[in-house]
Amino acid sequence: MSVMDLRGLSPAPVTVFTRDGEVDYAANARLAKWLVSIEGVKSLVILGHAGEGTFLTREERLKLIETYAEAVGGDVPIIAGITGEGTRVAAEEAKACKAAGATGALVYPNHGWLRFGFQKGAPQDRYRAIWQESGLECILFQYPDATKASYDLQTQIDIATQEGVVATKNGVRNMKRWYTEIPELKKAAPELQVLSCHDEWLLPTMFDVDGLLVGYGNIAPELLVKLIAAGKAQDYPEARRIFEQLLPITKAVYHRGSHMEGTVALKLGLVKRGVLDHATIREPLKNLGEAAERQIFEAFDAAGVGSVEASAIAAE
Repeated sequence: MSVMDLRGLSPAPVTVFTRDGEVDYAANARLAKWLVSIEGVKSLVILGHAGEGTFLTREERLKLIETYAEAVGGDVPIIAGITGEGTRVAAEEAKACKAAGATGALVYPNHGWLRFGFQKGAPQDRYRAIWQESGLECILFQYPDATKASYDLQTQIDIATQEGVVATKNGVRNMKRWYTEIPELKKAAPELQVLSCHDEWLLPTMFDVDGLLVGYGNIAPELLVKLIAAGKAQDYPEARRIFEQLLPITKAVYHRGSHMEGTVALKLGLVKRGVLDHATIREPLKNLGEAAERQIFEAFDAAGVGSVEASAIAAE
């Protein structure tokens, strides 16, 4: 099987809406084209948390996949977030995403597990069914340690060694587990691509990974590509320098009261950079207010991250 190469930056783009709240497919295509124009971007991961994927209708989700696939023209794979609750439902969702143009699946846990936990074997079956039904290459999604949907090491190994699983997006946010489990995963599945999604504090994970799969990739892809390169070179001083440069943005976007606010902040960041005209979101997300908007804009100035050239985001 030819496997997606994710050894670099995989941004998780926001979903752009019109001012009246409809999906703006043309604007989403422009965002996709800008992101893939940056050397080092390996895939685009849509319909996840940053992309407000569960706030879209089924028809909107599939049309967005079609839009992204057409916009990138095969330059990079389009990976769809698979969020359906039941195993059969998730497998059918994945099949439809494949037909719409997706290559990969970022497989979310059944969200009931967040509260109640999961039964042994259920996550493995979820991945197996998605692969067998759709043929989408799957990314193992490791949720934060604070949730009941965070998989124990054996469950991760079981999934990672299944046919069709090509990478893991690890957001465990517990460095004791990270330093214990990542080496064991690599030992059990040497070809597994390890991707960090610790947007709010990337530096500690940069030296153990093949790449990043992050919403952060929307707003500072140029610097994140350099951060990945420094991590792979084991160049701590350079990685630290980039981390420190980004820190004002990191704090303004991700060190907030709720991680959900990060999606709103990402859109504001794209407005600041001139990629978007406005930061329209969908309920249940809420606007952050004028003070937060000023803080986010000032953070980009402090980090020296300026506007994107108009030619890079030109209309189709």
